[in-house]
Amino acid sequence: MLVLQTLVLGPAHGHTIAHAIEHGSEEVLQIEHGSLYPALHRLEDRGWIASFWGTSDNNRKARYYRLTQAGRKQLIAQTTRWDQMVRAIGRILKPASE
Repeated sequence: MLVLQTLVLGPAHGHTIAHAIEHGSEEVLQIEHGSLYPALHRLEDRGWIASFWGTSDNNRKARYYRLTQAGRKQLIAQTTRWDQMVRAIGRILKPASE
């Protein structure tokens, strides 16, 4: 879900995706490249993202990823499910006073 959300802003390569998640979480979430790239491949296999080769800011060849239409739909579904989970867990952790 976080990778898909990051790509809403536009195409990015793996390092940028990891940095955006880390920075956006105020460094609470640390993205290991050994976990990120297999996740990117799974998302691409599912058709939620697509990749292409481009040139990075430091003029090196890099694989960029972009969100597909199917990925946008999946992001909406996952975000909705996440909101449901947060509310459900919140009701358990802080039950309403009776």
